[in-house]
Amino acid sequence: MKLLLDTHTFLWAAFSPRKLSARARSALIDQENEVAVSSLSFWEVSLKFSLGKITLEGCTPDELPTVAQEMQFAILQTDATDMASFHALPRTTHKDPFDRMIIWQAIRQGHALVSKDGQFAPYQEHGLRVLW
Repeated sequence: MKLLLDTHTFLWAAFSPRKLSARARSALIDQENEVAVSSLSFWEVSLKFSLGKITLEGCTPDELPTVAQEMQFAILQTDATDMASFHALPRTTHKDPFDRMIIWQAIRQGHALVSKDGQFAPYQEHGLRVLW
């Protein structure tokens, strides 16, 4: 199965794995699964870090791509087609632009999104698969 980690899921996997559900932990270590982190997640963390909205223990945002690679997570680049077709994602009450773009990437590229965020449910009728 192709999995895309939501930003909080990636950070928890890297720094606080006990926060992950048993199902999410199991999916991340299953060698049959392809696990990826969106390049958008690195931008989101870097922006929130610069604004003082999040802190990182023992590393800076610059080091996170290396952390992902060391965990054997692929980095899913956001391509021009992802961005140009974003208008097709239906609007819901969820407005976070990072979340919405990661949701769109997961739908477009056929990944299940590994996320605890309960606000993603409305997107399931539009093709989003959520694993938690």
